[in-house]
Amino acid sequence: MPVLFVTKGRPLTTVHAKGRTLSVIPKSLERGADAAARALEVVLASLEDSKAEDIVTINIAGKSALGDYMVVVTGRSNRHVSAISEHLLTDLKDEGFGSARVEGMDTGDWVLIDTGDVIIHVFRPEIREFYNIEKMWAAPDEEGTLH
Repeated sequence: MPVLFVTKGRPLTTVHAKGRTLSVIPKSLERGADAAARALEVVLASLEDSKAEDIVTINIAGKSALGDYMVVVTGRSNRHVSAISEHLLTDLKDEGFGSARVEGMDTGDWVLIDTGDVIIHVFRPEIREFYNIEKMWAAPDEEGTLH
């Protein structure tokens, strides 16, 4: 009979068969398109809950080896940017996505959170406008210009 264990925040199903014990990671935690879509759902729900503004999701699958999705959001102030980021990191960990890599948390101007499948940029408004990273990933229109 299968037994459910939780190890370091990751549920494992242990199956006993012919004297051997196998640990199986549930499908919801496997890496791949489904895991990336699930991570994106968690990210977007957390950002909405934190009152992040101007949420933009960019599908970068096939365009970059960095991940499958990029999410760009704005916080109203340094404090709001930090709060959005901390809340997101907690939600990701609680949902079994482990510890993400984080840069910029100390200043709160631009926080980069990399889950492996989803890359999240949390900006103050002035910083987001200055770097305008969405434009780098925008697809050219039929006339060959970026929009």
